[in-house]
Parts: sequence; structure tokens; C-alpha cells
Amino acid sequence: MTTTPAPRRRRADAQRNVDALLDAARAVFDTSGVDAPAKEITDLAGVGVGTLYRHFPQRTDLVKAVVESGIDAVADAGPALSAAFEPAEALTRWVDRYTELLGAKRGLASALHSGDPAFAGLPGYFMERLAPTLSALLDAAVAEGEIRGDIGAEDLLYAIAQLCQPVPGRRPEHGRRIVGVLVDGLRRGGGQQ
Repeated sequence: MTTTPAPRRRRADAQRNVDALLDAARAVFDTSGVDAPAKEITDLAGVGVGTLYRHFPQRTDLVKAVVESGIDAVADAGPALSAAFEPAEALTRWVDRYTELLGAKRGLASALHSGDPAFAGLPGYFMERLAPTLSALLDAAVAEGEIRGDIGAEDLLYAIAQLCQPVPGRRPEHGRRIVGVLVDGLRRGGGQQ
């Protein structure tokens, strides 16, 4: 029987550098797209280019880490929203965060759909992290009688993702408005016969 060693924990300063790089990359991707120069990211993070490449040897490593951190933030928001709001409001606020995630960074969707094997695991990661959170939010709202109970988390995640697809000539807010219509339709009696 062989055992794999436990992954080494990062030193605190190394973790701070990674966090700074992810925050900077997220901001730069928002304004300049995923093909922005590495120097723009490292300058904003306050680290050297060598630090970027030590933690993220390939551009795809950084893009993937930014996407995963965004997914994690949305997934982690579920319990906090549930604790702070009534179930239907927590669900609505979570869907808003999810919609923001999908509205994402310039060039990110094309990078993720490029066929690059580095991104192959992201759809599974996406479902693994987001579906349980959304299921819990849906279950709570259904239990309170606030929303209809005939839609599952995976269906809702996919429906919202489809509604948020960029449409030529339409602003990103358009997708948000349409998602709002969908969420309103989930409310008890909303279209249910």
C-alpha cells in the first residue's frame, strides 16, 4: 500500500502573494482581459514577475485559479446569506452573485472554451462546489413555502448560465434582468398550475 504525502501548506507570506496575485488578476482581467501583460498583474499585486511564475507557471494556471476562486466565493456565500436573510431573499441574493460570476471577465469565456486541457476539470469543479450550495438554498425556500419545488439545483444553474450568455448588441445587464424574471417565476405559484 502506497500513501501519497499530504500537500505541503504554503507559508503565510507565500499565501499572501498568491492571494494578492489572484485579486490583481481578477481586477486586470475585468479591465484588460485575460491576455493582459503579466507585468500589469504583478505591479498591481506588488510582487515580481518571478513570484507570479513560481505560483502560476502557465497563463492557464492563473486563469483557472481565478475561475476557481470566483466559484469558491459564490459557493461560500450561500451559508452566510442563509444565516442573514429569509430563505427566498437568500436565494435571490445568491443567484445575483452567481450571475455576477457568469458575467465574468473579458475574454474569459473564450479562454475557457478554447479546448485547452488545463480547463477540462472546471465544469466538474463548478458543479461540485455550486450545486450543493444552491440545493440547500432551494430546499430552505421550498420548506418555507416561498418557492415552487419542481426545479433542481443543476437545472437552475444551467438555466441561469444560458440566460447569461453574451448576446451581440445587448449589454450584460440584459442577462441579469432575464435571470430576475426566472427567479420571480420560481416564487410560489409563479407559473405553476
